[in-house]
Order: sequence, then C-alpha cells, then structure tokens
Amino acid sequence: MQSLGKASGPAQDKKITLKASTLSLAVMVTVFLVAVVFAANENDVIGWIVALVSLGWLMLAAFLVFGLRRGAQKMSDQIKSATASMAPRADAQVETVVIDEYTRTRDLKLDHSFKIVQVQVGVIKEHRDQPGDAARGMVDRAVETIEITAHNAREMMKPSGGSQPLSGEVID
Repeated sequence: MQSLGKASGPAQDKKITLKASTLSLAVMVTVFLVAVVFAANENDVIGWIVALVSLGWLMLAAFLVFGLRRGAQKMSDQIKSATASMAPRADAQVETVVIDEYTRTRDLKLDHSFKIVQVQVGVIKEHRDQPGDAARGMVDRAVETIEITAHNAREMMKPSGGSQPLSGEVID
C-alpha cells in the first residue's frame, strides 16, 4: 500500500533516471580526473594508460547518456505527434458511427411507416365495396391512419423536424 504523500509515476521515474545518469557521468569524470592526477604525479606509462582507458569509458558513458536522452526525446515527440494526428480521425470515426446509427434507425422507422400504409390499404380494399356505416367507418379510419403515418414519415425525413407529428387514435 502506498502513502498518499509519495509521488510516483512517469514523472517520478524520469527524475530518478535523470539523477542516475547525471551521477554516473559525474563518477566517470571523477575517475578520469583522479587517473590524470595520479598519472601526472607518478609520470608513469601505466598511469597514462589507465587515464586513457578512463577517458574512453568517460566518452562511452557520455555518448550513451546524451544519445539515449536525445533518442528518448525524439521518440516522445513522435508519439505525441502520432497521438495528435490520430485524435481527429477517431472523432471522425465516432461521428460516422453515430450518423450511420441515426440513418439506420430512421430507415427502420420509415420502413415501419410504409408497412402501416400497406396494411391500411388492405383494410380499404377489403371494406370499400361493403355497404353500411361500419365499413365506411373502417375506410375513414384507414385513410386517417395513412394520413398520420405519411405526415410523420415526412417529418422524419426533414433534418430539423419542422412541426410536431400528428397524433390521433389508430384503430385497426
């Protein structure tokens, strides 16, 4: 379990890495300077060889520290630019999915409206030649249902939906 007061995460890890690389470079510089001082004091060939070896190690450490730091910075910049370039694409994909879902829902509603009209046409055909007020009432209700359904279907096709859908009692 971590204390709430401790900082951890990528920023903390970056500070530790930066401190470690700086410390290792400082140690290598110190080793090189000590080797040069001992070589100069002793004026011995072995001392100068040790100084050259420590210089080589210092140059290798400096190359690694600065090269890796620069490479890490370039990778970080590339990741940031790739992330930034992907953000608009992701938004466009989400928008496309929403539009496609809206279109699919609207098409299903329109299909249902056309099915209602087809059923009511069948009711009209069945009752138009029959005598009596009951048959006439069925035809009138079927025509009213077709009128309401057609009006609502046309409203679904308008982008802003100008007026409210018609309402009424539909009796089959």
